[in-house]
Amino acid sequence: MAYTILFGTFAFLMLLGMPIAFCLGIASLATVLYIGIPPIVIFQQLNSGMNVFAMMAIPFFIFAGDLMVRGGIAFRLIRFASGFVGHMRGGLGQVNIVSSTLFGGISGSAVADASAIGGLMVPQMAARGYDRGYAVNVTISSALIALMIPPSHNMILYSISAGGTVSVADLFTAGIIPGMLLTIALMVTAYVVARRRGYPAEPFPGFSKLLVFFFAALPGLLLIAIIFGGVRSGVFTATESSCIAVIYAFLVAVLVYRELNWSGFVEAILGAVKTTSLVLLVIGMAAAFAWLMSFLQVQVTLIQVVKSISDNPMVVLLLITVVLLLLGTFMDMAPLIIITTPVFLPIVQAFGIDPVHFGVIMILNAGIGLITPPVGTVLFVGCAVGKITIREAMQTIWPFFGACVMVLLLVTFIPEISLWLPAQFK
Repeated sequence: MAYTILFGTFAFLMLLGMPIAFCLGIASLATVLYIGIPPIVIFQQLNSGMNVFAMMAIPFFIFAGDLMVRGGIAFRLIRFASGFVGHMRGGLGQVNIVSSTLFGGISGSAVADASAIGGLMVPQMAARGYDRGYAVNVTISSALIALMIPPSHNMILYSISAGGTVSVADLFTAGIIPGMLLTIALMVTAYVVARRRGYPAEPFPGFSKLLVFFFAALPGLLLIAIIFGGVRSGVFTATESSCIAVIYAFLVAVLVYRELNWSGFVEAILGAVKTTSLVLLVIGMAAAFAWLMSFLQVQVTLIQVVKSISDNPMVVLLLITVVLLLLGTFMDMAPLIIITTPVFLPIVQAFGIDPVHFGVIMILNAGIGLITPPVGTVLFVGCAVGKITIREAMQTIWPFFGACVMVLLLVTFIPEISLWLPAQFK
């Protein structure tokens, strides 16, 4: 009966359209009242879910990303990407994807990527005759690259949800090749669609100008090397790297590019505080929900059910992948990771699947959910930036959605894609 109350209340409130954080909190509270546990336990779990030192990396990376947008770093990355790949068919679409890859390696946030890159690229693409649906599709699908490459906030969240047993440095490293694979898949898709629709290529600016664009973007590109190199080498932790990212982004924006003024700095702080408060509320509520599932031994029951279905690790991974894809359509990424990691991680480990490999699978799975209605955060941001409806975006997104799913299947069934690079640092 406790299972029914916990999951039934959660599902019912979600169908009513209640915000996900309140769905999680009310379902947890109703369950503990039924069981007879003091309600104060929910608030204790909420507090302990947020009161994790490693969690400090998330607000600092959010703040650093906001400073980079307001400080001119994003613009220079786009200009360099334009000179580098703009001469390919569907040039601005290619620029959008490469820019997302570069900016994602700095911000670590798909939402920030879609907002920053989309805000700059979608109007330009529309002015050059590109369909707005195509521009939005390229923007939101390429924003997922930010989830795969350092400094992905969600990989930090996965590590915390796994009880700190999975190395953030290994996760950062494991996501690089899948992230590059996603970049290539999306660029090929953008090329094919652009060729069919007759979209133009941009003129090549010449190697001299490309070199100028490269040096102008170099301070932003160096941050990628600083974050990854520092964490991977053990010079500083992921949390410390987020603080370094803020200081570095501030110095570049103020002293190098000189585009960040006082009002922009205050807006960046307020934006980071607002985003962080929303994220942490969801994380806290999800932590209470996950604790209840552990208390009710949901994981043990699921392991027994899965073993009764199949003892083949690949079949198990396929089943979990399908479940995560379905859950991602109506759950945001942070609660999905926090709730399902304690459930599915023991199952995959029982079948001998590496937790780092599973982390990459989960992040990409949950990322695809961000561009899938009805609760696709990145989809909503992209449509708002592109000034189109969700229906218009979904009518033409399928080639890009298919490319993302294809990469997901490759990463799922070929573990070496994720595990080869971390093994080189052992």
